[in-house]
Amino acid sequence: MLALVAVTSWHWIGFIACVLVFLALDLGLFHRKAHVVGFKEALVWTAIWFTLALLFALGIRHLGTSKDSLEFLTGYLIELSLSMDNVFVIALIFTYFSVPSEHQHRVLFWGILGALLMRGLLIGVGVELIDKLDWILYLFGAFIVYTGVKMFFVETKVDPEKNKIIRLARKFFPIAPHFDGQNFRTQWNGRMALTPLALVLLMVETTDLLFAFDSIPAIFAVTRDPFIVFTSNVFAILGLRSLYFVLAGAVKYFRYLKYGLALVLVFIGVKMLIDPHDNAHPRWFQADIPIHVSLAIVAGIILVSILLSLIAAWREKKHK
Repeated sequence: MLALVAVTSWHWIGFIACVLVFLALDLGLFHRKAHVVGFKEALVWTAIWFTLALLFALGIRHLGTSKDSLEFLTGYLIELSLSMDNVFVIALIFTYFSVPSEHQHRVLFWGILGALLMRGLLIGVGVELIDKLDWILYLFGAFIVYTGVKMFFVETKVDPEKNKIIRLARKFFPIAPHFDGQNFRTQWNGRMALTPLALVLLMVETTDLLFAFDSIPAIFAVTRDPFIVFTSNVFAILGLRSLYFVLAGAVKYFRYLKYGLALVLVFIGVKMLIDPHDNAHPRWFQADIPIHVSLAIVAGIILVSILLSLIAAWREKKHK
C-alpha cells in the first residue's frame, strides 16, 4: 500500500479543523438567514469547491508523489460522480415532503455534516478490514459490479413509509403535521414534536448511508491510503450542497447520467477484482490499469453520458 510518508497527525487535525471552519462560515455567515439558493450562487460555490479540490491535489503532490495526486483526483471524481445520483434522490425526497426551497440548504448542511461523520467511521472500518482481511477486496469488487448492473435496471424511487428510521421516528416521537420555518422541533398540541423537516433530514442521512456503501468501497480500487480516501470523500461531500442546487432543477436533462454512473461502478468493481498488486491472493486473471488511465476512463464515461443526455434533451425540445 502506497502511503503519503509526509502525512502526520497534524495534517489530519489541520484538515479537519479547516473543514469545520468552512462549515461554520457556511451556516453562520453565508447562510445565516434562510433564502432560496439560486443557480448562479450554486454554480459559484460549485466552482469554488472544485478549485479547492484541485489546489488540495497539488498539496498532495507536494506531500507525496504525482501518483498520489492522481489517486486523489480519481477518487474525488468517482465520489463526486456517484454523489450526482444522490443529488437526484435528494430532489425526490424534497419533492415528496414539499420542502420549501429556502429551507433545503439547512437540511443539506446538517445532512452533510452527519455524512462526514458516518463516512469517516466507514472509511476507518474499511481500512482496518483490508489490512487484516485483504481478500475482502474480492467481496467489495463483486458488490460494486452487482450494484452497477442493478442500477441499469432498477428505477430510483423514494418511499419514506418503508424507511425503517422514519418508521421508528414516527413510533417514538410525535410528528407535527406542518413545517415551522427551519426548525426541526416545534410545539404541537402542548408538547415538543418533530417537524416534517426533521423527517426529511433523517431520510437524507439514511439515503447517504446507503450510497456510502457503494462509493466508499469503490475508492479502494484506486487507493488504500486512508488520508486520500478520507479527503477525497470530504471534498465530494462538501461540494454536494452546491451541486444539488445546480442539478436539481435540471434532472430531466440528465436522463443518461444514471447509466454512466452504472458503467463507472462496473469498471471500478472489475478493476478491483483484477488488480494484480495483491500478491498474497493472486487472481486467475490480472491486469494493471494505471491510475491515469482509470482517471481518463471515469471522466470519459461521465462526460459522454452527460453529453448524450443534453443532446437527447435538445432533440426532444426541437421536435416539440
